[in-house]
Amino acid sequence: MDELLIHNSQQYAEQAGRKLSERLGSGIHGMVHVLSSSVNNDRSALKVFRERESFERERNAYLRLREAGIGNIGEFNVPLFLCDDVKLLAIEMTIVVRPFVLDFAGAWLDSSPEFSQDAWEFWEREKREQFGDKRWPIVQEVLSSLRGLGIFMIDVKPDNVAFRD
Repeated sequence: MDELLIHNSQQYAEQAGRKLSERLGSGIHGMVHVLSSSVNNDRSALKVFRERESFERERNAYLRLREAGIGNIGEFNVPLFLCDDVKLLAIEMTIVVRPFVLDFAGAWLDSSPEFSQDAWEFWEREKREQFGDKRWPIVQEVLSSLRGLGIFMIDVKPDNVAFRD
């Protein structure tokens, strides 16, 4: 499956007249590389997805953030949507530095998933453990801001809501 992601990444880069360089990350939804220009120092992030559903969720979340003019949520940087390719399941976005909020492939739009009260309590305990008692309230504020835009971020972890240190 990664071969297809690499192929689609290379095809996107070629079509854009850019160079695919280092991998920024990979996970269950896809793979992220740096795109760079040989003409100037422009760099961006390219995320290529395994499945259409996660691509559409992330693209629609980023489009919603762009429409609202959001590049930051509190102190957290949010990547800006630049371009996409539906055929290649690819999204190009700006590269952000810590602190940041990113990865909306698992987000729900306009309504949260319907989990039992026990499941939500378990989820919150797990997230509080991951972030710690001091940082969890800050993460909750970020999530609340996103919910105000109709973006219900469920895949919340320190890799996706990253503090400066």
